[in-house]
Amino acid sequence: RWPRFATVEMHRNLTLLSIFFVAVHVVTTVADGYAPVGLLDAIVPFASPYRPLWLGLGTVAFDLLPALVATSLLRGFVPPRAWRALHWTAYASWPIALLHSFGTGSDARTGWLGLFALACAAAVALSVLWRVASANGAPPRLRVGALAAALVVPLGILVWAVSGPLQRGWAARAGTPRSFLAPANVASASVSAVA
Repeated sequence: RWPRFATVEMHRNLTLLSIFFVAVHVVTTVADGYAPVGLLDAIVPFASPYRPLWLGLGTVAFDLLPALVATSLLRGFVPPRAWRALHWTAYASWPIALLHSFGTGSDARTGWLGLFALACAAAVALSVLWRVASANGAPPRLRVGALAAALVVPLGILVWAVSGPLQRGWAARAGTPRSFLAPANVASASVSAVA
């Protein structure tokens, strides 16, 4: 019900805000120095020695953003079907980023991240469901596929998170180098020896 210019401006500003926060995340991760994540690892997927699969998924989600921005800025030069197809990948970027956050994040087992992830999953699923419900003239096959994805993808991520990152020992199974795990084991052993 909003005027088209307001919807376009809100979409553009929310996109720029999200890109800013992702850029801050990438820059602070590279600058932090705790984990061996370099600038190249933030751009080239699956190249990092630190949790290569899970960090690589974050890189894939990140790499989609410049492609979306570039094609939006050059929309007049990109065929409409190609532009639309590329922009549909934004829907894939979110679950890939969520897998990255659970797979490589140090906060995966904290309650606040779980609640935040559930709230985001619900918001995304409801947005997709609303978009499908309001899409007049969309082919039934596309609508059914979008509805299934909106329900199955978050549920699949939840089941995976409960059986993977939320379990003890995930850091070792996720590809964390042994040199990072040893100090934690020594610290926990010394705490239990004191107790």
